[in-house]
Amino acid sequence: MNIPNTLTLGRIVLVPLLVWLIIDNEMLAAFFVFMLAGFSDAADGYLAKRYGWNTELGAYLDPIADKALLVSIFVTLGLAGHIPVWLVIAVVSRDILIVGAVVLSWMMSRPVSMQPLLISKVNTCAQIALAGVVLAELGLGLGLDQLVWILIWVTGTFTILSAAAYFWAWLKHMASYEPAPAPLPRRRKPVGVGGQGSRVRAS
Repeated sequence: MNIPNTLTLGRIVLVPLLVWLIIDNEMLAAFFVFMLAGFSDAADGYLAKRYGWNTELGAYLDPIADKALLVSIFVTLGLAGHIPVWLVIAVVSRDILIVGAVVLSWMMSRPVSMQPLLISKVNTCAQIALAGVVLAELGLGLGLDQLVWILIWVTGTFTILSAAAYFWAWLKHMASYEPAPAPLPRRRKPVGVGGQGSRVRAS
């Protein structure tokens, strides 16, 4: 367990705390916890690249931590009425569809590796920006209502486009996938041809 993985696990631990703060209407504290989570995300990524501390565990933990954080925030803010329900449904449905497509391709013996698309990275940035601005507005009262409204529609648009891009890539993979050919069976040398089996006792 290295430092980046420890930071990632710490970010996962912050998820229930952040949800509890939002439910308890402690928005200022929730904003600072969200900023702390963002700082840990940047720090673990920098340390992993700078010192070569990339691990297989970290490759799985990091996206799990990011998704757990964002999905939890969006669901909690949606239930509290701070962001539209349709956006929460779009964000959650996108992630469920991607996971479902990966599992289905695996069950059909057509495994697919979902590499992050550019539009997906933009979508993640939009989601982070929206969550941060909403929490900042609720906690600090900065008068960012107009910016929140713009980010809601930007995030919704990129969420839908990202889902469509992944779905199209998955369809192309499923249509063009060719399983590796089975290895040919090794030919066995018949008994009596060469070796000990070929010895003929002289009469």
